[in-house]
Amino acid sequence: MSKNSILWIGPAALLCLVSICETPASAATKGSKRKVAYSAARAQTRKAKLASARAVAMAREIADTALPRYKVDASGDLVPDVRAAAAIIYDPDTNQVLWEENSQSERSIASITKVMTATVFLESNPDVTQQVTIARSDVYQASTTHLRANDKVTTDDLLHLLLIASDNAAARALARVSPHGSEGFIRRMNEKAAELGLESTHYADPSGLLSDNISTAYDMARLITHASQDDRISSIMRTYEYTVYSARRPITFHSTNHLLGRSDVDVRAGKTGFISKAGYCLATVLRLPESGQNVAVVVFGARSNAGRFMESRNLVNWVSSKASTLFATKPATQQQ
Repeated sequence: MSKNSILWIGPAALLCLVSICETPASAATKGSKRKVAYSAARAQTRKAKLASARAVAMAREIADTALPRYKVDASGDLVPDVRAAAAIIYDPDTNQVLWEENSQSERSIASITKVMTATVFLESNPDVTQQVTIARSDVYQASTTHLRANDKVTTDDLLHLLLIASDNAAARALARVSPHGSEGFIRRMNEKAAELGLESTHYADPSGLLSDNISTAYDMARLITHASQDDRISSIMRTYEYTVYSARRPITFHSTNHLLGRSDVDVRAGKTGFISKAGYCLATVLRLPESGQNVAVVVFGARSNAGRFMESRNLVNWVSSKASTLFATKPATQQQ
């Protein structure tokens, strides 16, 4: 047979070929309706394999980010080489960018949104002892929440759930009971962003579940700096564990910020965020160990939960090593 010859298949042979190539799934639809019996053992094996794969991926990420990487910038200086999509080190005293990587790129910010939620809710100096009954709309598809419909808690409880446990139902409840109402609250969040000069920031919901909540690392460094100066917010952000006592049960939760409680970093304020569109994010204000200088560090789009904390620690270590030159020209009053 020549290279360009066409092989002709008769009708009977074609029918046989189709029968042979037919997948088991399609054959089942034409023949018997037999179903594969559910096997708890098989399901458990699949879960174990997935868990093992996730553990391996996490271990690789930890190994990859545990040791900081550096590169030479255009000025010939050795600077951080992060794995995250964007990052910044920001001086809250001078509003100076000490180092950045893609800090003006707009990205989804996930639950870092809740920093603005707390800021807007508290700007009217509300009565934080006010009792709130959790509505079904608060908990509906809330993803991360410790609350149930008809729970009775205070607005102070909701603020702790919001900023420590990153509770989405708490964010919705705070917006709902605010003087603005749920829709007006989102408008006020955007107005507040404009007032603070956060030009690349837009909010679509108070929790951060929507990927339409966008900002930049630069804007979020400025926002977390602003929040860190309000002790009502920053003191909650520095709390590792808290218990809310509803009428039905105690609710104990822990901070999502794993930098808290570490001996090598002094967290003054911080908020985590994660949805698939945003990746793992962290905005935090940290006090440098030797100089006592505060810096805002923001990491966007890290590849794992552990990665965002390791990247932040690496950035803090780098800026600490440069503190004598980076902050040398600051007035003495600013270094206190």
